[in-house]
Amino acid sequence: MSGEKKQKPRPPQEEGVVLTPEQLKRRRARSIAIASVLGFLALLFYVVTIVKLGPNVLHRPL
Repeated sequence: MSGEKKQKPRPPQEEGVVLTPEQLKRRRARSIAIASVLGFLALLFYVVTIVKLGPNVLHRPL
């Protein structure tokens, strides 16, 4: 026992799922669509909040 730890054998590296160029293209398009919808919703919530506060929100006494 020289103090060395035995290393466990590692399983062979797997490549995992390899997507085709068509699948990559569809994934990118889907990601862009989701990001666009989220951006639109954030903008919509912002605008609705400003509209609900009314025009006098900027003319309030500090």
